[in-house]
Amino acid sequence: MLNTAYAMGQMGGAGGQSAQGGGLGAFIPIILMFVIFYFLLIRPQQKKAKDHQTMISNLKKGDRVITSGGIYGQIISLDESTANIEIADKVRVKLARSNIAGLTAEARPASNKK
Repeated sequence: MLNTAYAMGQMGGAGGQSAQGGGLGAFIPIILMFVIFYFLLIRPQQKKAKDHQTMISNLKKGDRVITSGGIYGQIISLDESTANIEIADKVRVKLARSNIAGLTAEARPASNKK
């Protein structure tokens, strides 16, 4: 019975030393998770924000846009930080450029279809 207890004690001591030597191995899963988060979450979000900023800086008078609130309209005038949009006949709204969600395609009349 003593031999069994002694053998278990020796094995426990050797296991303790190997756990201390693998310090870098413990960080590999954390580093791998950060890389996965970067490529799946952070990078696409940065690319989308950059594309949106480029679209906002390239706006011009007459563009048809949709706001972040879902309102469609046509740009009447632009300022550095604001845009005046006509959403109906003689109905104009002034909003921040950052609230423009995107450009819309021009609606083509039905008579042009062949």
